[in-house]
Amino acid sequence: MSTDSERDTSIPDPEQRPRLVEMVPETTAVVRGVVSPGELRTFFDEAFGTLGRVLHGQQVPPKGAAFGLTHGGPGEKWDLEVGFVTGQEVRAEDGVVPGRLPGGRVARVTHHGGFDGLGEAWERLGAWIREQGLRGGADRWEVYVTRPTPDMDPRDLRTELNWPIAD
Repeated sequence: MSTDSERDTSIPDPEQRPRLVEMVPETTAVVRGVVSPGELRTFFDEAFGTLGRVLHGQQVPPKGAAFGLTHGGPGEKWDLEVGFVTGQEVRAEDGVVPGRLPGGRVARVTHHGGFDGLGEAWERLGAWIREQGLRGGADRWEVYVTRPTPDMDPRDLRTELNWPIAD
């Protein structure tokens, strides 16, 4: 495992360098689905619309940015949960259910740029994990630090990639 002094200093922004963090489990409110890559945008848009309405109606505020959790690796269909950390359980309603982000050791890096670069960013994070002599778990999640808008420059997007380490 590398230490801060051994990390790649050619990347000026520390959040763009992979690192290990210790996470505590987090209570979430999510919408679950199994979708093809072509259905992702519609699934995310509909899920976040429903989450906003249900969380507002139940007076459960999000505690941070939106996330997307993938169970298993990408394939023809993706097993997803999209939602928010809430810190308290929601009542199941209109497809919104309680969920949980895992605790433990997590490899993390922040991707700067459009969503079309996420696949390559995940590959780089996976390579870094292997270089450290570690093994990534089956599940992983993205935190959408920057909320996308139709008129924004995709280079301004920030997405935090989180990959739990299998023990």
